[in-house]
Amino acid sequence: MAQQMDPNQLKKAEVSASLAKSLISQAIEQSAANPLLCEEALKQASAEIAQAQTMISQVQSTLQASSQQ
Repeated sequence: MAQQMDPNQLKKAEVSASLAKSLISQAIEQSAANPLLCEEALKQASAEIAQAQTMISQVQSTLQASSQQ
């Protein structure tokens, strides 16, 4: 039986990517005024990007497994 792609995984990845974009914008705005806030925003953005990549990889693996069956 072929595995089904979970559209919720892609929605979650989209939310993570959107949040990362917002955090990067925040880091840019804070870069001159508050380097510590800038650094924290970039760390959070990095974590969100990693989470989005993981979710996308899971969906890709499911699709590849489905196409091989």
